[in-house]
This record gives sequence, structure tokens and C-alpha cells, in this order.
Amino acid sequence: MPAMNIVYEYQNNLYVNLTNRCTNKCKFCIRFTPSGVDNIDLWLEHEPSTKEVISALEEKNFKEYDEVIFCGYGEPMLQYEVLIDAAKYIKENSDLKVRINTNGHANRAAGKDITPLLKGLVDCISISLNAENAQKYNDICVCDYGEEGFYEMLDFAKKASKYVDEVVLSVVDVIGKEEIEACRKIAEETGVEFRVREYSE
Repeated sequence: MPAMNIVYEYQNNLYVNLTNRCTNKCKFCIRFTPSGVDNIDLWLEHEPSTKEVISALEEKNFKEYDEVIFCGYGEPMLQYEVLIDAAKYIKENSDLKVRINTNGHANRAAGKDITPLLKGLVDCISISLNAENAQKYNDICVCDYGEEGFYEMLDFAKKASKYVDEVVLSVVDVIGKEEIEACRKIAEETGVEFRVREYSE
């Protein structure tokens, strides 16, 4: 049986795949496309431990990359304890930038505010905003928390910005110009950066 792809290379960066669980079932998610990410199998047999993640990073010679990104076939912050330990290891052993791609539901899932744990370990958090209001968000994301997921995500972004230098709310470019501008305004009101992502088939 082939080894799990806990750590994989994509566009000259190194990605860490911590879980296949997610609090959203986004209709545009790459998990539901035939090819996935560059035909890399990101379905995990089990959620990796800190030891397994660090071993996988070492096997990939992680110090040779520009950035390590926690993003895979699931919501990485559902494994926040492993993520924090792995980020600490990366920072203690390199000068690499550490980024998390997330849906912003970590605090709700953990039942507490975990954003202070990110201080000094994470350089950038990219959070999927996806829509201009709670109803549209839930229609697109099919969130475990219903429309509350939209407000949880914005609250997480605001709290994370106290501890992480770069916090970004992002949308996919297919939602239309007017909605993109409405989302840009939400990011400004939240006090974080805004980015439009290109949709990838």
C-alpha cells in the first residue's frame, strides 16, 4: 500500500495535509473534482500525528522551499494541536514562511479561542469568505454550523489578526463583480486583507 501524502509539493511550495475532515462541504471544493491537486492522492488512511508530520517534512527536505502551507483535503485547523507543534518545529529549524489555508471555523470546532496559539508561528492565514452574507455562504459551503458559520469565520478572522501579521479573506473569482466588491468591503470592515482567487477546474 502506498504511503500517505502527508506533505506534498505544489507550485514550488510545500503543503501539509493534516485531515480529510471539514466543517464545510463547499460546492466548488477541489475534493469533488476528478483530478484533485495535480493528480496527487490526498485521501488519508488516518490523521497524522505530530511525529509523522515532522518525519514527512524532513523526508521532503522542507528547508529548501520558500513556504510551508497547511492545506489539504480537509480543514487543517481541526488538527490544530498537531498544526501548532509542526509550525513550531518549522520555525525552530528554518526561516520559512508558514501559512494556513482555512475556513475560519477553528474556534467553534475547538470550543475555545485558539488564535493566541498562532503568535510567532504563523505568518499568514488565508480564510475562505466565499460570499457576501450568511445565507449565500451556507448555500455555497453547506456548513455544519449553518448560517452561523459565516459569523464564526468573520469572528475568527478578527481575532487571528491580533496574533498573525497577515490575515486574508478570500473569494473565488466566479461569484461576480458586485459580490466581489461586497466581500471586499466586509474584509475592510473586519480589518483584514482581501484577495480574489482564480477558480481551478
